[in-house]
Amino acid sequence: MQYRQLGKWGVRISTIGLGSYLTIGMHVDDETAKQCVKSAFDSGINWIDTANAYNLGQAEITVGKLLADYDRDDYVLATKVWGPMGDGPNDRGLSAKHVFEQCHASLKRLQTDYIDLYQCHRPDPDTPLEETIRIMEDLARQGKILYWGVSEWPAELIQEAVDLAAIMGCRPPISNQPRYSLMWRVPEEAVFPTCLKNGLGNVVFSPLAHGVLTGKYEPGQPPPPNTRAADDTQNQIMMDMYWTDEKLQKAQQV
Repeated sequence: MQYRQLGKWGVRISTIGLGSYLTIGMHVDDETAKQCVKSAFDSGINWIDTANAYNLGQAEITVGKLLADYDRDDYVLATKVWGPMGDGPNDRGLSAKHVFEQCHASLKRLQTDYIDLYQCHRPDPDTPLEETIRIMEDLARQGKILYWGVSEWPAELIQEAVDLAAIMGCRPPISNQPRYSLMWRVPEEAVFPTCLKNGLGNVVFSPLAHGVLTGKYEPGQPPPPNTRAADDTQNQIMMDMYWTDEKLQKAQQV
């Protein structure tokens, strides 16, 4: 396994990470998830990514249980905040209140004292950027998080966050988590250059385009049983973005 610095920052992570969206704590039973984590660590993977909103916290709960068998200093733990966690007016977004409360809730669910990388899952146009930057700085000073990052933020907002953090004397975001694959290369236009300019690392998600790039989905054919595409509870994004004969044909040629 190869390990790289996360952007210009000191922490080193494996070039492949283990995610948990729609899998751990949801569509994958705990015993299978346990074997997945073991296989990941045996392969040299040293970072796990999850989010508070994945199955309303259940993914974090399961990840926390699974990681209890491993030494805390052997892995880098990443989670996210922003998504709705309830029906209340403050149960979503990147306000100081929601971020603070969800950070502590995530720590409890993950059974850990600190989060290595705390990511803003999406932008929040209703919260001033300086408010989000300040609460991330406060959490870092309290030892609850070590670094913070963003996910699916546009290039101009990433640049604004870096510039504003410098003005405020706060830690800037160190990473970005965009959707990226051979079938979705939008970040190449502006996001990647902005991250490179400012020293942010990129930990991309869906590098196999929800499994389409494995070649197991054939044009004009129904999805094979027991695949994500065959499950209506988890295939909406895949169908919307990739499920055309033209794209499936291209995937066959990779």
